[in-house]
Amino acid sequence: MVAFFSRDSFYKKPFGAVRRDRPVRLRITTPPDLYVYRAELIVNDGFCDRAFPLTYEVTTSDYNAFSIDYTPNMCGTFFYHFKLETEHGLRYIRSFEHSFGHMTDSPENGGNFQLTVCRPSFQEPQGWSGGIIYQIFPDRFCNSGSHKENVPPDRQLRSDWGATPYFLPDEHGRITNNDYFGGDLEGIRQKLDYLREFGVTAIYLNPIFEAHSNHRYNTANYMKIDPLLGTEEDFVNLCADARKKGIRVILDGVFSHTGSDSIYFNEACRYPGAGAANSMDSPYYDWYDFQEWPGRYSSWWGIETLHNVNELCPSYLDFICGPGGVIDTWMERGADGFRLDVADELPDAFITEVRKAVKRHGDDKLLIGEVWEDATNKVSYGVLRQYLMGKELDSVMNYPFKDAIHHFIRYGDSEDFRDRILTICENYPAPALNTAMNSISTHDTARAITVLAGADDGGKGRLWQVIHSLTPKAYQLGVKRLKLAMVLQYTLPGIPCIYYGDEAGLQGYTDPFNRGCYPWGHQNDELVGFAKELGRIRAACPALEKGEIRFLDTPPDVVGYLRRDGEHQCLVYVNTIDAPVDLSLEGPLREMTPLCGEMKGGEVWLKPYGYAILKG
Repeated sequence: MVAFFSRDSFYKKPFGAVRRDRPVRLRITTPPDLYVYRAELIVNDGFCDRAFPLTYEVTTSDYNAFSIDYTPNMCGTFFYHFKLETEHGLRYIRSFEHSFGHMTDSPENGGNFQLTVCRPSFQEPQGWSGGIIYQIFPDRFCNSGSHKENVPPDRQLRSDWGATPYFLPDEHGRITNNDYFGGDLEGIRQKLDYLREFGVTAIYLNPIFEAHSNHRYNTANYMKIDPLLGTEEDFVNLCADARKKGIRVILDGVFSHTGSDSIYFNEACRYPGAGAANSMDSPYYDWYDFQEWPGRYSSWWGIETLHNVNELCPSYLDFICGPGGVIDTWMERGADGFRLDVADELPDAFITEVRKAVKRHGDDKLLIGEVWEDATNKVSYGVLRQYLMGKELDSVMNYPFKDAIHHFIRYGDSEDFRDRILTICENYPAPALNTAMNSISTHDTARAITVLAGADDGGKGRLWQVIHSLTPKAYQLGVKRLKLAMVLQYTLPGIPCIYYGDEAGLQGYTDPFNRGCYPWGHQNDELVGFAKELGRIRAACPALEKGEIRFLDTPPDVVGYLRRDGEHQCLVYVNTIDAPVDLSLEGPLREMTPLCGEMKGGEVWLKPYGYAILKG
């Protein structure tokens, strides 16, 4: 017997996360022949368990019902279950598979249910949900060919656009990431019309500040554009022209560490001033954690060229978040938001200050964080994080959705897919869910087409990865599966984020093979056309902006769900197998209009590896 189900409005209302000081109706059911003396809601607030009595409601032939209107008075992530005193002793209602609550005689069986409570004032920034984000790794997107000045002479400049990035260690056994193909800001500006053809409304740029590697996550100067990318004027022009076309620009904020070769640390003495490695009197000395100056210090994941900073050091905090600081500077030059690199390495108090700095430029500015897990119950360094409670991030990169999509497209199991998706929908406050960045590839993960059709790399090294590109047969399978993944990416809650080149058929395992050059003139036209079609469909379906999601009954290898927002509806089906599937629609769904896929006589016909999107 199901005693509680947190995803059913009979048992819990409203669905999902709630706002502080708003009541939540919780209801449990017990067997009608079980006498219950007392029923309690047990809530853990992070410090201790607190008990709240439930009220007896009714007895039917099928069950007894007890309920409570619970009003949380604090923000946070809370975990709860139910405790019963019965004629047979203590019983507990705990969470089991797919969030179903069942009765057990041991508090150790099953798990807790989660309730996320955010601030009453938490609102999503306007104009983002319903859009499409395009992620660009700047060195590899488009080389405008414009002349660059003040380029350091120790960089390896390549003229073979599209060739394999250098991946072998140098003679000292180091991976230097020092080869550059020359993609730049002017090249991105020249391709704005191309991006608009996909319905892109925002560009997320991997780091563009001066740094001495092609990925630029080892910042050398937060106040300067890397010379190979152009100038501050190029950035201003890019943002201005993008805004004219309805496209916003998000920058990558790498604030947990700096490069060793930077004006702040200056280990290589590249810069004239005194960095923390040059003098203990340096204005930057207190930014770093030295165990023994100058040679022993805290570094990011033990990488000696990436020096951790003390984010709450007053001078560093002011430099990043204060008036005229890094965030102010780039927002004033045209940026519309930031994505925080490795957000779980940043203190909550620091993220709070970053948010204040971003929002000084308007409530419509966006702050996204890199969090690979469920951001509402993420624990880092022993602390349950507060990312999505309304004081810190607007939302996060939605890696749980990416993993769910990959697993379902490759292996089937619609029940597992439904559970993964609903877990995030249930845990995330609506403002965060509506603006979550839904990627299926990123600069830190293998390309989606490779994941969906290639051999499992299983942690194999770069030499294995470079020779195991997709065979022609596997590539064609990858195209079919990638289309299915994109259908899900574009129609699930959140904002789809295209990783540059996915729409062109770029393949590759992990860094650096997932960071190849965009294949201008050699794109996969089938995929390019498909991405444009999905962009048009998304724009034509208002329900995809903020609509609730309801999954439909389907065979294991097929998933179907309905997005609904008031009078607007969008119905989505995806078939992961190499065989046709026919699905009967019932009631008003039979009257919906196909935007892609086939529908006849109240049935949706899914081709092998087929999909359908219907509008109502």
